[in-house]
Amino acid sequence: MQFFYLIALCLSLAGLALLDRRWQLALWHNWRQTCLTIGIGVSVFIAWDLLGIWTGIFIHGNSSFILPMTIVPEFPIEEIFFLTLLCYCTLIIYRGSSKLWQRT
Repeated sequence: MQFFYLIALCLSLAGLALLDRRWQLALWHNWRQTCLTIGIGVSVFIAWDLLGIWTGIFIHGNSSFILPMTIVPEFPIEEIFFLTLLCYCTLIIYRGSSKLWQRT
């Protein structure tokens, strides 16, 4: 049960990748630019999270759905996957809406 959240995040990323592959919105359109964009976004959010942890705003909490291990105190492993999902989803929405806007 501890891997449930991580598995859900990985399945969500796989679903986004399938949508991306179908309409070639990001990764299959320009993989280098996509990786750079997602990497920058994830890095900014990691810095944001670390600042929140340092100030005592963010805590890991206890749940039976997440792993008990952390990268640094209060920073769970799943957070990297969540931030990647967040940035990838945002990029796909942006590219998809841009394509739709150009058609009209």
